[in-house]
Amino acid sequence: MRNFRLDDESGQQEALFSWAAYNTGRMPELEYMHHVPNGGKRDAATAIALKRQGVKAGVPDICLPAPRGIYHGLYIELKAGRNTTTAKQRSWLDYLRQQGYFTAVCYGWQTAAELVERYLLHTGQLGEPGQTLGKA
Repeated sequence: MRNFRLDDESGQQEALFSWAAYNTGRMPELEYMHHVPNGGKRDAATAIALKRQGVKAGVPDICLPAPRGIYHGLYIELKAGRNTTTAKQRSWLDYLRQQGYFTAVCYGWQTAAELVERYLLHTGQLGEPGQTLGKA
């Protein structure tokens, strides 16, 4: 894996998706894991256009559309440093959990990778959905 700037969420996501690419042979479903680019700073015109196109605040960062056990798929809100979830992010995570998805807030790409691996290979060891994992 290449070096990533791990002090922000974008670097954490790059590291996670690099890990996923490396592990696709072992877990083929990782090919379909994707980032939902709803966050980030944009100029006003772009933000307005994206909102008209369906971008919604609070949608979790990462989606893995692979059912396991009783879950329809996995959604992860990836955090770095001292960032915390917003009210809209918590609302989305609660809604998705109610709809049968496994959801979690993960601090750091390693924590997210461990969760993805548990979800795909050891579903019985997941614990309860809606956890916050890896926060110091």
